[in-house]
Parts: sequence; structure tokens; C-alpha cells
Amino acid sequence: MKYYYYWLAVVVFVIDYFTKQWVEKSLTIGETKHVLGDFFILTSIRNKGAAFGILQEQRYLFILITLVVVGGIVWYMMKNRNSGKTLLLGGLGLVLGGALGNFLERALYGEVVDFLQFTFGSYVFPIFNIADTGICVGVGMILLDAILTSKRENGDSKSNGQEEPNGQGHQFIQ
Repeated sequence: MKYYYYWLAVVVFVIDYFTKQWVEKSLTIGETKHVLGDFFILTSIRNKGAAFGILQEQRYLFILITLVVVGGIVWYMMKNRNSGKTLLLGGLGLVLGGALGNFLERALYGEVVDFLQFTFGSYVFPIFNIADTGICVGVGMILLDAILTSKRENGDSKSNGQEEPNGQGHQFIQ
């Protein structure tokens, strides 16, 4: 499917938008609904910062950073659309959709709706949203592509007679 990665961005953006709308209409700020016992809880909060609430009250900084990142992603995706890098482009599509989802709310309202909460024993994971999920999964795919590309290139260098580092450390020139 041609340009599937843009469709991934659209899907993440649309799901993020409608889930945030549902949370705003269904839950008051601070209200919780237990979905799977204490493991998965819907908790309506507003976040004026970045992921996990860091850098609160930096709205315009985040808007500027998001515009630069979105521009860079779109440029890179257009430049590499025929590269065959499915994993990389898919990951960038997910990051793009998530970035746009949080950007819209931050630009319009100065805050982002977060509502997905997971608890692991006594550890409560920071509350997040679908856009954050798209960004994190997308970054994971980008990292996986980088690892696989590196392994592939290292495998090619072995077959070309080039030596691979032996892991014994660096030799320093004195």
C-alpha cells in the first residue's frame, strides 16, 4: 500500500482525537474508571508538560519543537518514500500521528488530555494517551530499524573482507 505510513499517522491522530473527546465528555478531571481491576484504569487528567508531565508550562516551546519535528519527519518521509525502509517509515508515521495529536490540543487549549493508567503491583505508571503511545511505539520501531540496519551493514562488511572490532577496547595513540 503506497504511503501507508501517512495512513498510520492519520489513524493514530483520529483515534487519539476521538478518545480524548470521549474522556472529556465522560469523565471529570481526576475521575477514574477501573477497566481491568487495579491494573488498567481510565483516569482523566490534563498535562501542560511533555511526556510524564515534565517541563510544565512550556506550551510555546513544545509548539515550536513539534513544528520543527513534524516538518523534519514529513521531509524525511518524502525523501525516503521509495527506500523500502518499511519499519523506519512506519515508525515515523506513528510518531507523526502522535506528535500531531498532542500538538492540536496543546496549540488550542494549552494542555493535553491524558487518561491511560496502568498499575504494576505498587508501581503506578505515569498517565498517558493514544498520541503518546504512537510516539513511543514509533520510536521503538525506529530504534529497531537502526539496530537491524546496523547488523545488516556489519554483516556486509564481514563478507567484504573487512575486519569487525574484536570488543577488546580502543587502542590509543600515545
